[in-house]
Amino acid sequence: MDPTLLAIIGIAGMLALIAMHVPIGIAMALAGLAGVAYMEGLDTALAMFSAAPTNVLTNPELAAIPMFLLMGSFAAAAGLSRDLYRLFHALMGHYRGGLAMATIGGCGGFGAVCGSSIATAATFVRIALPEMRARGYAPTLSTGCIAAGGTLGILIPPSNLMLLYGVLTEQFVIALFTAAVVPGLLSILIYLIAIGIVVRVRPSLGPAGPRMPWSERLVVARECWGVLTLATVVSGGIYGGIFTVLEAAAVGSIFAFLFALFRGVLTRKVTRQVLADTAASTGLIYVIIFGANIFTFFITLTQMPDILVRNIEALNLAPWAVIFVLMVIYIILGCIFETVSAMIITLPVVFPLIVGLGFDPIWWGVINIMVIEIGQTTPPIGIIPFVLHGMAPDVPLKTIFTGIIPFFVADLIRLAIVATLPILALWLPGKLGLLIG
Repeated sequence: MDPTLLAIIGIAGMLALIAMHVPIGIAMALAGLAGVAYMEGLDTALAMFSAAPTNVLTNPELAAIPMFLLMGSFAAAAGLSRDLYRLFHALMGHYRGGLAMATIGGCGGFGAVCGSSIATAATFVRIALPEMRARGYAPTLSTGCIAAGGTLGILIPPSNLMLLYGVLTEQFVIALFTAAVVPGLLSILIYLIAIGIVVRVRPSLGPAGPRMPWSERLVVARECWGVLTLATVVSGGIYGGIFTVLEAAAVGSIFAFLFALFRGVLTRKVTRQVLADTAASTGLIYVIIFGANIFTFFITLTQMPDILVRNIEALNLAPWAVIFVLMVIYIILGCIFETVSAMIITLPVVFPLIVGLGFDPIWWGVINIMVIEIGQTTPPIGIIPFVLHGMAPDVPLKTIFTGIIPFFVADLIRLAIVATLPILALWLPGKLGLLIG
C-alpha cells in the first residue's frame, strides 16, 4: 500500500476513534500501533509500545509539567490569585470598565504561576464575577473578559503547553518562554484597549466604581507580596539562569505550598484535592504524549511530512498563504479539542512543514499557542465558555459568547500583528542569545 495513503487511513482511523469517545491518547496509540505493525511487523510495534511509556516517564523536561500544575493548584488554594485581583482592582476599579481591566491584569499575572487556561478562567469566575455583578457590570462584559483573560494562562510564561511544544519539537524551552513575553504583554494591552472601546461605546456595560485612597492601595499592594514573590522567584530564576525550567517548577511548587501552609488553608481535604487534581491532569497529559510518540513514529515511517512539504512547494503557494490556512485550521481545532490534544495531533505533520518552508520554529511556537488559545473561546464550541457556564449556570451560553466577540476581534488583530512582525517574538530571545542560527 502507498505510504501516503496508509498515513491518511491512520489519521482517519484515529479521528474515528476519537469520534467514538475513545480517549485521545489511546486513539493515537492504537492508530499508530496498527500502522507500525502493518509497515514494520508486530514485533516492532510491540517494542514501540513498551519503549514509548519509558521514554515519556523518564524525560526530565516533561517532569516540569506536573510540578507547574502542582504550583498552580497550591497558589490558587493559597488565595494568591485573589490577592492579585485585589491589587489590579485597587489600581483600576475607579475607571469605566476598570473591574474588567483588573480581571485581565489578574489573569495575566496568575498565568505566570499557573500555566493553564481552564484553571485561570475557573479561578477568576469565583473571584471576579461576583465583584462585577455587585457593581452593576453587564453579564456580557463580565463573562467575556474572564473568558479572554483565561486564555492568557497558556501564553504568559511559564506555560505548560509551550513547555510541551519545546520538548516535542526539540526547541530550547527557555527561548520559547522568552519569545512569549512580548506577545503576552501585547495580548494584555490589546484586551485592555478592547474593554476601553466597549465601555466608551456603551458606558452602562461597565460603570466606574469609587476611587480607592492611596493609603488603602498601598495596604493592598503589601498584601500581594506572596504572588509577586512567587512570580519573581520562578520567572527570575529561569531568565536569570539560576534555575533550569524543572528546578524552577520544583522551587515554585515548594514556595506555593509554603504560602498555602502558612495561610492555614491546607486542610486535609484541600491537600487531597490539590494532589488529586494534579495527578489527574498529569495522567491525562502523559497518556496523550505516550500516544503521540507512537503516532509520530508511524507518521514518520510513512514519510508523509516530507511528501506534504514537497507537494506544497510544487503548488508554488506563497508560504504566508500556507501559514494563513494553518491558522484557520488551528482555530477550528481549538474549538473542538483540548489544547494539548490540538497541538500534539498536528505536530507530526505541521512542524516539518513549517521548518521546510523556512519559518522560525520559535516564532511558530508562539503563533501555534496563540491560535489554539483563540479557538478555546471561539463560538460555538470553545471550551472556556462552557467552563464558565458550568460554574455560573445562571448566565446563558449566548450571553457568554456575545461578550467574547470584542475580545475575539482583538485576538485576530493581535494574531495579525505577531504573525506579520516576527520580531515581536524573536527580539527578546535574540537579545539574550537564546536563538540558534
